[in-house]
Amino acid sequence: MPKSLGWAAILGVIAVAALASPNAQGHYFTTSDGTRLHYLDQGNGPAIVLIPGWINPATIWEPQIRYFSKNYRVVALDPRSQGESERVVDGHYPERRSRDIRELLEHLNVSSVVLVGFSMGGPEVLSYVDQFGTNALEGIVLVDNYIGSDFDAQQVQKGLGMIRSFNADREQMIESFLPYAFKRPQPDEYMQKIKNAAMSVPSNTAIALLAAYIGRDWRPVLVKVDTPLLYAITTQLEEQGQMVQEAIPSARVERFPEAGHVIFADETERFNSILEEFLETSFGS
Repeated sequence: MPKSLGWAAILGVIAVAALASPNAQGHYFTTSDGTRLHYLDQGNGPAIVLIPGWINPATIWEPQIRYFSKNYRVVALDPRSQGESERVVDGHYPERRSRDIRELLEHLNVSSVVLVGFSMGGPEVLSYVDQFGTNALEGIVLVDNYIGSDFDAQQVQKGLGMIRSFNADREQMIESFLPYAFKRPQPDEYMQKIKNAAMSVPSNTAIALLAAYIGRDWRPVLVKVDTPLLYAITTQLEEQGQMVQEAIPSARVERFPEAGHVIFADETERFNSILEEFLETSFGS
């Protein structure tokens, strides 16, 4: 992974926020700390819960909502202070955000689910496993997220530099990550939605999210993963893929060398096909 882009892989970038399928219903629930969270819910059958990345809205998953809701119940969460969820000043760290996922499942009365986390959403899924185990999980899908390595002071400095850049000119910083996010051209209207979603999250919240993930190492959580795992990565995370395969020999590691960070937008058909196979195996259908 090029060091100049390392923290983008760890933390993610804003991705295309296409409009959700007209049949996707928006709902709200209130967490145990009084935060009103929004989610999209479409389809019937085994449940899939989709978690977006850093300051992404739930609608980033529109192609997956549309495709998988034919056979599954697909729920996409707007994490706190993102998308249509309430803007709050507290709880912008993985342990609280993963508790939000847990409380969403309780609200939905779902006891069997596959969790899918993209970019920053990946560590939030791992934090869920760390806190609550895997009893309710039929499978875990991590999409192009950094998991961990030995402490690297230089990388921490790069993360702090990312925060400074965001604070100085958030729009310019987001613009600079778009070529990394997408290797394939996206419609102009999608790109505008990216900027709108980014600008709707308060700067102090976005920075707090970044700061909460700098230097975190999720490798110790892998020993707790005793449910099927799919890890979809771009070439920048090849070493992470090898590490996951060694830690969990049964894990399925899929590489997308032609895709940008937003794998499921750049290579929607292949991503959906691989995820569909994983879901069929995980749910035993």
